[in-house]
Amino acid sequence: MPHSLRSAIPRSRRTTAALLACAVSGCLIAASAPSPATPLGIGDPLFPTLGNPGYDVKSYDLSFTYPGSNNKPLTAVTRIKARATQRLESVNLDFAHGTVQSVDVNGLPASFTSAGEDLVITPAVPLPRGGTLRITVRHTSDPVSTKGEDGGWVQTEDGLVMANQADAAHLVFPCNDHPSDKAVFTFHVTAPDTYTAVANGVARGVERTGGATTWNYRTRHPMATELAQVSIGRSTVLHRRGPHGLPLRDVVPAEDAAVLEPWLKKTSDQIAWMEKKVGRFPFETYGLLIAQARTGFELETQTLSLFEKGVFTEPAYPAWYVESIMVHELSHQWFGDSVSPRGWSDLWLNEGHATWYEALYADETGHRPLETRMKAAYARSDQWRATGGPPADPRPAKPGQKISLFRPNVYDGSALVLYALRQKIGNRAFERLERAWVAVHRDGTADTADFEHLASVVAGRDLTSFFEGWLHGEKTPPMPGHPDWKLDPVRAPKATR
Repeated sequence: MPHSLRSAIPRSRRTTAALLACAVSGCLIAASAPSPATPLGIGDPLFPTLGNPGYDVKSYDLSFTYPGSNNKPLTAVTRIKARATQRLESVNLDFAHGTVQSVDVNGLPASFTSAGEDLVITPAVPLPRGGTLRITVRHTSDPVSTKGEDGGWVQTEDGLVMANQADAAHLVFPCNDHPSDKAVFTFHVTAPDTYTAVANGVARGVERTGGATTWNYRTRHPMATELAQVSIGRSTVLHRRGPHGLPLRDVVPAEDAAVLEPWLKKTSDQIAWMEKKVGRFPFETYGLLIAQARTGFELETQTLSLFEKGVFTEPAYPAWYVESIMVHELSHQWFGDSVSPRGWSDLWLNEGHATWYEALYADETGHRPLETRMKAAYARSDQWRATGGPPADPRPAKPGQKISLFRPNVYDGSALVLYALRQKIGNRAFERLERAWVAVHRDGTADTADFEHLASVVAGRDLTSFFEGWLHGEKTPPMPGHPDWKLDPVRAPKATR
């Protein structure tokens, strides 16, 4: 997930990610459909309108045509293959920032309308439970925000990139926009010949016609919608090899390739360091997508992590800090991408682990003591819990402030839980747990209860009471092995007028 600014480095970066996907301007063109259409969700307590019941997506095939300007919508076609898990007379997709021209279901025209942030489709023939569902939506995908959304398409100096976390993929394409429904993705991106397009996964060839090029990519592993990435820009793609021949590719502004090279060549050793901790890299390729944009975050889009160029060119940032940010996003490829959260309340599993390996890397390679950072986090932990809830039971963000879901307690506060767990069960058991976690749940989804159970199995003892306090308690428990660590008093919120 996005990496937040650490207080030790004075800058204004924030973990905004792709949030604030509020209602969008009624831009769906409705065909005749039964009324009333109803927006649905799968009941995620933090994002109740995201996701849709009744089907399981197997694959997305996305086509985008970029007109050469960020001020015009892209023309797009979204093809979805799914399996109906119940009888369906209508199908809801999350989609909220484009104009729909037509919808086909299993080869037949379907009627459609909008309801909230849903595209509600009524197929010509009801779909039986267990049946195959093939949906084709022809639509536009608009990079121009009309309602102040934060996320989806992000405009760069030379094109576009995607930043869909946590709830903004449906600002780009119709989808089942929840990490519990992962699928394989294929991308076809057409742009003028002066642009380069890159997406998640591996290249599947290019086609050149009349001054335009279509770039094709496909993932080999299932992916959550919030991790989808498409970059369109005047970019250079740099190729190299990582550990055990892993293909690495970086996408950088063409004019900055030489300046960025000293940072890019560090990725291979960072992957080797992570593999010693948790096992083999889980995907077919990896690399950095460096954008000329001011997003306020970095983002672990699958196989191709998104970074602002300024992270690498701002002289105020020390090398150990920049490298730890790189490892934060890299570690997400295991924690959050390969093993995705079943619900957004499980966000601590993503960010806690990424922050843990970020801090551990800084300790081992940058001489920034892990214990010092964890002691400081412990002191602030009660305040964080009072503000946003315990790590595994976060309070919902206030309306219009979804950015606040990415609070300190899901970063350092959750890494603190892992530190306490290592103190409790010992380093050897902790390392076995980490390897087992990413192996057992690879390419799938998992939740907090799964982690608690596996930890007890690996440790050989019941850890229920430990996790009850550390993950779900309103107050921070004593730190195992450090009875001298103290908690700062909880400050009452400032009164407002």
